[in-house]
Amino acid sequence: MSENSAQSAESLGYKAKEAFDASQLLDTTVRSNALLAIREELVSRKAEVFAANEEDLKEASVLVEQGKLSAPSLRRLALNNDSKFNGIVKSLEEIAHLPDPNNKMTYAIELDDELELYRVACPIGVLLVIFESRPEVVINVAALSIKSGNAAILKGGKESKNTSYILNKVIQDALSKHTELLPHLIQTINTREQVSSLLSLDQYIDLVVPRGGKALVQNIKEHSKIPVMGHADGICSVYVDEHADLEKAIRVVVDSKTDYPSVCNATETLLLHESQLKNFNNIAKALLTNKNPVTMHLDEKSHSSLSQDIQTTYSSQIIQAKDSDYETEWLDYEISVKVVSSIREAIAHVNTHGSHHTDCIVTENDTNKNTWMKGVDSAGCYVNVSTRFADGFRYGFGAEFGVATGKTHARGPVGLEGLVIYKYILRSIADKGHIVGEFGDGGKSYTHKPITDNRQPWY
Repeated sequence: MSENSAQSAESLGYKAKEAFDASQLLDTTVRSNALLAIREELVSRKAEVFAANEEDLKEASVLVEQGKLSAPSLRRLALNNDSKFNGIVKSLEEIAHLPDPNNKMTYAIELDDELELYRVACPIGVLLVIFESRPEVVINVAALSIKSGNAAILKGGKESKNTSYILNKVIQDALSKHTELLPHLIQTINTREQVSSLLSLDQYIDLVVPRGGKALVQNIKEHSKIPVMGHADGICSVYVDEHADLEKAIRVVVDSKTDYPSVCNATETLLLHESQLKNFNNIAKALLTNKNPVTMHLDEKSHSSLSQDIQTTYSSQIIQAKDSDYETEWLDYEISVKVVSSIREAIAHVNTHGSHHTDCIVTENDTNKNTWMKGVDSAGCYVNVSTRFADGFRYGFGAEFGVATGKTHARGPVGLEGLVIYKYILRSIADKGHIVGEFGDGGKSYTHKPITDNRQPWY
């Protein structure tokens, strides 16, 4: 159990804010070096991590047998293999070498001679991140938080408590032994009671990032006045347009559904233009005969178009769709299928029943490509590519803090740029400074002249 389990929320919040404030005057190289120190500590304690994860998997397997935990959650929990572990190690290196997202100017204007206004990127502050099952989130979130200049308090699912605990120890030990950063810049907690208490501490917590199901996100939004960044569902769609290339469509649909179905960027709905019904046998068979066979929830038109041979042979994988299926995040080898008569109907379906995460059109028609990109109200609008590309690592962010489907300062996969906000810096370099009373009513007028050189708002 985490040593933080007995701490009060007030203490956790205070210590996080203390560590954040102390980190702000340190050079950016300190944060990059901290990630490399965590990397070395993690590699040296690989056996501990694997052992802790084995304990979690053993306990979680019992919960799956009892029907208290889903099979996809068990798959997401696994961290005891070299491939996933090495990926985490590599992400620490990559994030360490990414450019600092802070101190970037996005607006620079002269209000008067020797009076300059700048908008400059800066850290958000203390982040409360709540996630389920995937223990590697501890490392990814910690790395991105440290690199972006933030502090973080992490709450994982109880099924990952042993792995989360050792990963938190790795981070805090690395920070305390090798850096100027306070070790409680990153903290983990175990209990729902601590989360509930932290959600009321807006004097310490600046942003809540829930990474979980709809119920979790809605509950947090209802019980906290702290800003929330996240997404409730990952109901992604692929629309096979009337102008789609069949081979391309099959590749995109199969990969979007089966590459890793238990994550939020896997496709849950296949939309099919009615003219493609003649090709649906091919698309369906590719899913039904996949090495991990897919169960299909079909509307009446798509079901009727299947050959009798397919209906008979794969009857156990063919289900009549219900209306609720089109708003279901399967997170497994299942997909809902609906036939539409036009691209506008497809867009309307996505915007009404989807989760505004990532949606793809397969088409060779340029007009329809543009219509899709303009009409779909999602964080990711794709053309002829798998929805599984919606990922911070694949986008070049080094790793992913989470996915945001709202319309705040960050949207889509959130990397470093999504973890900074901005402040306005107004400076006078005049001998007597500047006062508002000198402007208007016959006084000075604002020049509002853009600053186009590379001067900095600090000395």
